[in-house]
Amino acid sequence: MRSSIVLKLFLLTTTLCLLILAVVYFGQTYFFKDYYANRKVSDLQAKMEAFKTAYKDAGGNSLAIQSLEQAFYRNNNVTITSLDHDGNLKDVNDFYLEVRMPKAVTEAEEKARIKVPLYQLMSVEEAASGQVLIRVGDQLTITGVESNSKLIPILVQVPTGELLYANEPFKRKVLKGGEKPESMEERDLIASHQSSIVNLFGAVTDIKLPNGGGSSDFIYANKLFLEQINAFQAKLLFEDLQLKDALVIQDYEQNNVKYKLFIQPVHFDNGTTNYIFAMASLQPVDEAVQMMKDYYVYIIAFVIVLILIAALYFSMKIARPLLLINRTTKKIANLDFSETIPVRSKDEIGDLSRNINLLSATLYSYIGKLQADIAREKQLETTRKEFISGVSHELKTPLSVMKSCLSILKDGVAAHKKDHYFEAMEKEVDKMDHLIVDMLELAKYESGTYRMQMDAFCLDKLIESVCEQLAHEIEAKELRLNVRLVPALVAANRHRIEQVITNFMTNAIRYTPEQQEIVVSMTEEANQFVVCVENKGARIPEDQLDKVWDRFYRGDTARQRFDGGTGLGLAISKNILELHGARYGAVNTKDGVAFFFCLNKQR
Repeated sequence: MRSSIVLKLFLLTTTLCLLILAVVYFGQTYFFKDYYANRKVSDLQAKMEAFKTAYKDAGGNSLAIQSLEQAFYRNNNVTITSLDHDGNLKDVNDFYLEVRMPKAVTEAEEKARIKVPLYQLMSVEEAASGQVLIRVGDQLTITGVESNSKLIPILVQVPTGELLYANEPFKRKVLKGGEKPESMEERDLIASHQSSIVNLFGAVTDIKLPNGGGSSDFIYANKLFLEQINAFQAKLLFEDLQLKDALVIQDYEQNNVKYKLFIQPVHFDNGTTNYIFAMASLQPVDEAVQMMKDYYVYIIAFVIVLILIAALYFSMKIARPLLLINRTTKKIANLDFSETIPVRSKDEIGDLSRNINLLSATLYSYIGKLQADIAREKQLETTRKEFISGVSHELKTPLSVMKSCLSILKDGVAAHKKDHYFEAMEKEVDKMDHLIVDMLELAKYESGTYRMQMDAFCLDKLIESVCEQLAHEIEAKELRLNVRLVPALVAANRHRIEQVITNFMTNAIRYTPEQQEIVVSMTEEANQFVVCVENKGARIPEDQLDKVWDRFYRGDTARQRFDGGTGLGLAISKNILELHGARYGAVNTKDGVAFFFCLNKQR
């Protein structure tokens, strides 16, 4: 069973579109997230290396470092900050509380103050809302890790033991299971097991809270980022991390959102180590993938519409022209060249249609020529047979006459008429000679290779000359010659036109009864002169008027030779006039027959 090319193209387009859609869908669903994460990690690795170089070049300049961090955040949408060797935020002096020790002995100790960072205990939103549980003058017990002039807080309590704030990552490291201490004895137990942990009791002398517009606001605002810094700091202090120069990348997930943590140690010549800490969220790609899943409903609908449009296009622009080409070529195969293919495009189909039309026209032309050649060949064969039959018939009579005369002379019968028989044979030989000459001349004209040489001459003078040459034959039959001529300068072959006029005149003399009239006239029509030779007497049947120009035509099938002609005069005249491109013909008049031809005027 044949299948339509439109159906094949439709199925191919549908399969291709659905395959592309499936590849895109599975690629985005299963590979795009990993590709995005790996690409982002690779880009950030290079940028972290550049940031590390710039960080070293800043030479500890806090303003330069803050500018680098903010630029990195703007350009990459990645939160980044620098930490000191204990994991504290560097150059952050707007979010802390200050505690004075109550048992100071010396004046120096009296003036000594310990700063406790608050970003590890509360969020910036809580501080901004005015819900801080600590006031200036409050007595606090703070458990933490001492670092230079800072105390990294773990627990903040009032003297009664009520817990106000806790640094959860540190708390999990200090207390197994995360339980909080209930008594001083328990805090002492912690201190005894953790030599690095100190317990301080003092009064709050100052509380510094961020008031907005600070360089560290974008860090404070990211609670999750601060939690990861605290967790890193807890590992750094309690697990004795030894980080080399290599960038450390960690995975983290919170609320089904994946993050990448970047920790880059920076070692200085003085032996100190800082840390560049950055956190990148992979949430945008998750949201994009989920959105694309929802959007695929519309994409599928669009693809279906696109497939229908493509099928319509295939049908209109490809299939229909091909079907038309197929139908036309079938007709060409059956030699029907009546239909052509409309060319509406300039692509390969248009070129194919154009070439098929050219092929059809060429085949039609050659087949037409071939048919014409075949018809001409058949006509030539028929003519050849008629010619041979006519020649045989024409030569048979003179040969019979000559044979009879020779027999009589050989037998010696009627010896006194010897000269008469020789004269009769001489006439028959002359007739045969004329016949052969006419046959050769006719063959020359019909060969298709003969070309007429044209010149200018006076046609009226030529007609007068022919009439003078035939005056003896006209007088012999006692015919009246009526000549009506006008001055006429024509362009033709003088000798051949003289031959035509002579044939027309001889034919008129031969078929005009004695004492009748022959009328030779010339008229002027537009750019031509019309010559007419009319003889009185018997008319030619209408159905035979066109046959008078054939070879050996004498108006009877028996071809009786009572007039002495060869029967080739009018055939020769026809060929001469056709070689001139002249109009000619024969018509019956009221009491005779008129032969005419036309010649162009000389310009």
